[in-house]
Amino acid sequence: MQVQTHQATQRATGAFALIDSLRRHGVKHIFGYPGGAILPIYDELFKAEEAGDLRHILVRHEQGAAHAADGYARATGQVGVCFATSGPGATNLVTGIATAQMDSIPMVVVTGQVARAAIGSDAFQETDIYGITLPIVKHSYVVRDPQQMAAIVAEAFYIAQTGRPGPVLIDVPKDVGIEEFDYVPVEPGQVKLPGYRPTTKGNPRQFFHAINLIRQAKRPLLYVGGGAIASGAHAEIRQLAEHFQIPVTTTLMGKGAFDEHHPLAVGMLGMHGTAYANFAVSECDLLIAVGARFDDRVTGKLDEFASRAKVIHIDIDPAEVGKNRVPEVPIVGDVKRVLQSLIERLEEAGIAQDLANTQEWRDRIENWRQDYPLNVPRYADQISPQSVITELAQQAPYAYYTTDVGQHQMWAAQFLKNGPRQWISSAGLGTMGFGLPAAMGAKVALPESQVICISGDASFQMNLQELGTLSQFGIDVKTVIVNNGWQGMVRQWQQSFFGERYSSSNMEVGMPDFELLAQAFGVKGMTVRDPNRLAAAIAEMLAYEGPVLMDVRVRRDENCYPMIPPGKNNAQMVGLPERAMLDRAIELTYCTHCGAKNPSTNRFCPDCGTKI
Repeated sequence: MQVQTHQATQRATGAFALIDSLRRHGVKHIFGYPGGAILPIYDELFKAEEAGDLRHILVRHEQGAAHAADGYARATGQVGVCFATSGPGATNLVTGIATAQMDSIPMVVVTGQVARAAIGSDAFQETDIYGITLPIVKHSYVVRDPQQMAAIVAEAFYIAQTGRPGPVLIDVPKDVGIEEFDYVPVEPGQVKLPGYRPTTKGNPRQFFHAINLIRQAKRPLLYVGGGAIASGAHAEIRQLAEHFQIPVTTTLMGKGAFDEHHPLAVGMLGMHGTAYANFAVSECDLLIAVGARFDDRVTGKLDEFASRAKVIHIDIDPAEVGKNRVPEVPIVGDVKRVLQSLIERLEEAGIAQDLANTQEWRDRIENWRQDYPLNVPRYADQISPQSVITELAQQAPYAYYTTDVGQHQMWAAQFLKNGPRQWISSAGLGTMGFGLPAAMGAKVALPESQVICISGDASFQMNLQELGTLSQFGIDVKTVIVNNGWQGMVRQWQQSFFGERYSSSNMEVGMPDFELLAQAFGVKGMTVRDPNRLAAAIAEMLAYEGPVLMDVRVRRDENCYPMIPPGKNNAQMVGLPERAMLDRAIELTYCTHCGAKNPSTNRFCPDCGTKI
């Protein structure tokens, strides 16, 4: 590393250098849990808190610290910071670090370590957290010399945020935190990394090819992922979509990058995406992938994903371009900058897309939207899970929502229509227990914003101890448990693909009384069973000043549809509304391969996948 500084030195410890460097990089909040090896750092942190420079949020489990820092970063776009001690403290961070890595979230993770002389001796609470986390971090350090502390922190923040974001680990031996030296601060921007310069502008030659494909397209589709959120490319995506009337579908990570109330929005695609998004990606002739990585939960059967389309793939990470789908036009660069350049070149080329050119395509998508709407069941004596989400969306449309993982997550993704960064969910790793601590982090970052965690009864029990953190610090998070007494998605798969053998997925026996549990932690608890009381209960929850845990008992055997079964392509969804098929009965054709019925708008047989 190269550091340019002309500041005067002062005698300080490695722990002081760490805390001072974090402060200089704009850190206001740290989530963590102390222990022996990291005590020198916590001693300096205490002084910084006394001075009002930093605020430490004491979690009840280190995994909660990692998820809270993650939620903080997703809500703000800033680097989230968490602390843990050596040994089990550090290893308890691993799931949270992997979650951030999979979803490209900028974090700086600081762990205590045994003294330098004891490293490798199997000392008390020693683990090689550097080695353990190598596959799940963007970069990592063991600080062997306290004089390097300031430069390492500056470098860690630069790496975490530059290019494709991700978590960076700093492991600090205990004696490094104690040792005094002549400290020279390093300000943001002073560190130089000549070997790390991600491509951001895009190759001009590729823009020429992209323009030609857009000019020729009759059925274009924008496929937008989390990279658009990370780069803040929301305005550019809207401009491109509106100027050329291109429908837009998003991934789970891309929710919020395009206004889902917009007439060009077709919602999320993939395993539990909307039917119209999945039909659109199956029939488009040009797929413009923006900050998306062609994840298996999006593509279904990969060799049949968008099989009729040419692909333009825009991504900051060259390793993602061509990894799963080889594009006709790869453009490596920052999504926002690339889209700005692409739009400028399209305007210079005088390509005013003839709106009639794609009107038939948009009409077809609108027909799918009408024929295959997302369904919200209503029952006289039971609450449907979907109605919980839609009621929340109606009463709190501008809230920041976090979720755990499972059926409730997919229903939330289907029915919530969030703004940029207001959708916070573990996508790549699919981490149960993420929702509550992530909401905690988002609320600490944005105290004036409404933050709601949507969880399931199984997921919530993974990190329920963080109710204590909410209570201690008065963090006003509203948590809604969509409680069906199951590991819901596991049960749905066991019903659909494992002969209804419900092995270890029933959570009803031994489930706590969540209302009483909340009260035990000093949090307001509520239980709702009556569908006629749901709206009033949600209004009461939202009006309450302070954290609330609401347990909503929903219909136990509700399944999340539509769904792409394993090994099928996006057009081969199950659980589509039967009414649409009946209404369009006169338009049914039959597959020449297997004889199954097919709507004429579907170009692939839903049973065998044969192209029609």
